[in-house]
Amino acid sequence: MHTPVMVREVMVGLEVRPGGCYVDGTVGAGGHARALLDRMGPGGRLLALDCDEAAIRAARRALADRLAQCRFVRGNFADIGRLAAEEGVREVDGVVLDLGVSSPQIDQAERGFSFLRDGPLDMRMDRRQTLTAAALVNEMDEADLAALIRRLGEEPAARRIARALVRERQAGAIETTGRLAAVVARAVGGRGARLHPATRTFQALRMAVNRELESLAAGLEGALALLRTGGRLAALSYHSLEDGCVKRTGREHAGRWVSLEAGGARWEGLQPRVRWITRKPLTPAAEERNANPRSRSAKLRIMERISDAYG
Repeated sequence: MHTPVMVREVMVGLEVRPGGCYVDGTVGAGGHARALLDRMGPGGRLLALDCDEAAIRAARRALADRLAQCRFVRGNFADIGRLAAEEGVREVDGVVLDLGVSSPQIDQAERGFSFLRDGPLDMRMDRRQTLTAAALVNEMDEADLAALIRRLGEEPAARRIARALVRERQAGAIETTGRLAAVVARAVGGRGARLHPATRTFQALRMAVNRELESLAAGLEGALALLRTGGRLAALSYHSLEDGCVKRTGREHAGRWVSLEAGGARWEGLQPRVRWITRKPLTPAAEERNANPRSRSAKLRIMERISDAYG
């Protein structure tokens, strides 16, 4: 079972309006979507997006009693503007993005996301695409593989890991999560550490396969453009690269007033303009962290679209 993270904080931060129109850009198993529908009431509308076909099926089952209010679309939230327009949605009251990999994806060995369950080295959220983690591990040259693991995994031992992977694959292609995790663990060592030695490498490969940072940057811009004035965007991130992207986007759209030498001031920043609802990110309460350990790293940032008029 997937337990949605920080549901109360997300709903309060979005100030969900009865009868409103909202987008869940990463609907997953439907946890946040259910909370949105409950707050919107029978007059509300929900556009539920996910690039994972299994997630769309799961959300349909979870929300079977509210299907009349929902539109389910298989697609990446990077294309949120186009996908919404195709469904006749031009403006919304709020968007929620719950980033990263979901519990059902982690728990299914055949998806290849987890080093705790041996399975094919896949990691595709959208199985229509062809690139897999196995292709990266077996086909990238050592320097590029090290750079990928260092950049997306923030892994200090990236060079050592890449060297070990290149050496290992000479004995045969690395095709399973178990074999990959074992090679990384031998290369890194660190027995007794809080994190499994392969955690950062798996994160880096997953993010590269699914182009997660590129999708996030595009999705944030698309979501802000879709919001009506006063509408809000809530983004839940689970590591520093995701959170940094959300923070940077919010800062660029919040802009700043710059004093002019001749007097007065002008505003500099990206359109549409926003204001921070949570200048510092919210994190799960201790009770939630204890009940749902996968929530421990979550950070919630919320921003509101404001008028582009100046003065």
